[in-house]
Amino acid sequence: MTTRSCPCGLPEAYEDCCGRFHTGAAAAPTAERLMRSRYCAFVRRDGGYLLRTWHPRTRPERIDFDPGMRWTGLEILDTDGGSAFHSTGTVTFRACYRGGSLHERSRFERVDGGWVYVDGEFLD
Repeated sequence: MTTRSCPCGLPEAYEDCCGRFHTGAAAAPTAERLMRSRYCAFVRRDGGYLLRTWHPRTRPERIDFDPGMRWTGLEILDTDGGSAFHSTGTVTFRACYRGGSLHERSRFERVDGGWVYVDGEFLD
């Protein structure tokens, strides 16, 4: 990842990648892109975006960030559904942080036409 590339791991600059989702200029077109943008929101500590993209039935009241957490990379391991032709999808990923990693299978659904995070299952 270069200093200009987006934290989500794609080669575009943040403003052209996840930044446009964070500002509301565009909506994530797939479950995978939403997952990438949510990872980026964790990196940037954008709690507002995380709450807006969380399913209403599972959304917490607030997000408390660990000030010592430093996210270092994202690897998409598998996707199932989650395209423009689906109403649900899953994304399996590994998010690395200084000192470890988080391996999760996340579930996504469309609500009012937009993708939202429902919940996740921690793996290994």
